[in-house]
Amino acid sequence: MDYVVRATAAKGQVRAFAVDLTETVREAAKLHDLFPLASAALGRTMVAAVMIAADMKSADNSVSIIIKGGGPLGNIIVTAKANGTVKGYVDNPYVDLPLNKYGKLDVRAGVGIDGMLTVIKDLGLKEPYAGQIELVSGEIAEDLAHYFWSSEQQPSVIALGVLVNPDSTIRAAGGYIVQPLPGADDQIIDKLEKVVGQAAPITTMIDQGMRPEDVLDTILGDMDLRLNDRLDYKFLCDCSRERLEGLVLSLGKQEIEDIIKKEGKAEMICHYCSSKYLFGRDDLNRLLDLAK
Repeated sequence: MDYVVRATAAKGQVRAFAVDLTETVREAAKLHDLFPLASAALGRTMVAAVMIAADMKSADNSVSIIIKGGGPLGNIIVTAKANGTVKGYVDNPYVDLPLNKYGKLDVRAGVGIDGMLTVIKDLGLKEPYAGQIELVSGEIAEDLAHYFWSSEQQPSVIALGVLVNPDSTIRAAGGYIVQPLPGADDQIIDKLEKVVGQAAPITTMIDQGMRPEDVLDTILGDMDLRLNDRLDYKFLCDCSRERLEGLVLSLGKQEIEDIIKKEGKAEMICHYCSSKYLFGRDDLNRLLDLAK
């Protein structure tokens, strides 16, 4: 079971999150038939989203991360809830680019850097909170660190990774976020920078069998690390036929009439889970009556 852990360290001067999301990203890659590059980009975004959602108070709270970088992958959209579920998709799953100069998947080129990263937090208030920044890297982790600093004035060390096998299956996926809190000693921050700089890549640690707790212990183990809680996560889409009917209704009377006349049926596909919903002529006539 995939899960995220929350922790504090340095006598409450630092908070941290770590997650192993291998099975969840594996399911998303299989569900959307993703090429390796799309798996890496979507997987990193999902890893980040579940760690942010795990810090929310109510199970109904959610966070959505939307990346529009102008690259060939198109938009990347992920929504994670504090109840332990996450879903997401990438516009173009079949993008295949040459490896970067380090011999790794070129996520930066796939995502692009000519665009925006948007984080929307639904905390159950009248209006959700939305923050937006221009992309600075396209690697996603650096962009989110920039978001936390510019939108929430929160310095953050973020590591996100997805290791893809030669046959395009997912071998490891996970990440961590470490955040010194306001008033943290400069020595603590300096030590964090040093330890993180010497740590192995997150996918290496997970691939070697390290749990999220072990990852945080590697980074914060000698800084009075205290594990607070754990939350299991899985891929789950909450789409339904009723919700898709609402989308058909939103097309309006004229558009529904045109579909009945030209096609006699409509097929709606959920972007998040690829589920298909077929609306026959009788279904469309019923929805047309409602639209009227």
